[in-house]
Amino acid sequence: METASKIKGDVKDLALAEQGKRRIEWANQHMPVLQLIRKRFIKEQPLKGVRMSACLHVTSETANLAITLRDGGADVVLCASNPLSTQDDVAASLIRDFNIPTYAMKGEDNATYYSHIVAAIEHKPQITMDDGADLVTQLLTKHPDLVKNVIGGTEETTTGVIRLRAMAKDGTLKYPVIAVNDALTKHFFDNRYGTGQSTLDGVIRATNLLLAGMKLVVAGYGWCGRGVAMRAKGMGADVIVTEINPTKAIEAVMDGFRVMPMNEAARIGEIFVTVTGNKSVLAHEHFEKMRDGAVISNSGHFNVEIDIPALERLSNGKKVARPFVDEYTLKDGRRIYLLGEGRLINLAAAEGHPASVMDMSFANQALSSEYIVKHSKELKNQVYAVPEHLDQQIARLKLESMGVSIDKLTPEQEHYLASWNEGT
Repeated sequence: METASKIKGDVKDLALAEQGKRRIEWANQHMPVLQLIRKRFIKEQPLKGVRMSACLHVTSETANLAITLRDGGADVVLCASNPLSTQDDVAASLIRDFNIPTYAMKGEDNATYYSHIVAAIEHKPQITMDDGADLVTQLLTKHPDLVKNVIGGTEETTTGVIRLRAMAKDGTLKYPVIAVNDALTKHFFDNRYGTGQSTLDGVIRATNLLLAGMKLVVAGYGWCGRGVAMRAKGMGADVIVTEINPTKAIEAVMDGFRVMPMNEAARIGEIFVTVTGNKSVLAHEHFEKMRDGAVISNSGHFNVEIDIPALERLSNGKKVARPFVDEYTLKDGRRIYLLGEGRLINLAAAEGHPASVMDMSFANQALSSEYIVKHSKELKNQVYAVPEHLDQQIARLKLESMGVSIDKLTPEQEHYLASWNEGT
């Protein structure tokens, strides 16, 4: 157990803290909206005395969110939401330089991962902040005695929102949660532009492959899939999309992509990226059809999108070809390359989303936390959207930080839009 200044935590090496502090400061320069919120939080203390447990990707951007919450008066504990996404130097700096208890190590095993979540739960949070709903799930199923302390929570990602809505539907969700992922200033930008760029960054860093001319299969055409497909096309890849939703499939076709079932795409694809939020998107029947040298990766939250046990059963051997690249040799001699153990490739092999995109996502997290403190007594045990006025406020602040101005409605235009009796 690593400690500094009597602050609890569990990180790889506190000696990394100086490098982590520089990364946190660099990210902060590119998060102007969160900077403005932090300045107000310091003055107003809207989270004063509120215990918060955050289970998020421990990156330099997340560090700035945690600092903002702390400066707003919150008592914050942070743990990792993925075993491979932690930036160890950032985790060390959060403890040493910012006195924020942090439980996270890149490459931590499953037992350590869940022990870190337990440490965050033992903080007895009043607000939970999740990325994938693991913290909420553990709290509700393993520590129900602590649920009475919780006034609300937030959820960062698509997968987590899906899980939480399922909980709400069957009555197991015991407190209100705001779906930060569904804010327009989150999924329009974070999921599309952030995931689009950072996923390909992860694939390229892991493999050093030239995407131009390669057949790249994107499984899922939600906002993340749109982003990956768009950026891959821009780099010259021959992009193929697989989908289960007919409307999204039509959109992919009209955006200029080939659309086909995965069973067909598996035969011709050279690089595969799953971004669906579902399990076994790449499975036994697909591995059997893949060409020698196929590269498979995932940018959805959990590694279950790729059926790794099935791949192992089909294989005679496995070796590390490069950092974050595992070579599986199938019984017929074909080789399939799995990136980042099937975990989020943009965080496993790269640095995740750029700070300027996370600026809006984490602004949503900060303002949603403030909203919960103010309105928790009015909220039921269900999943809520980020209030529209907060979403719009974040968009306005982002535009201002970019030096962009937009028009405003005139009184006459406002009246016209609010009435019905003025026609042709």
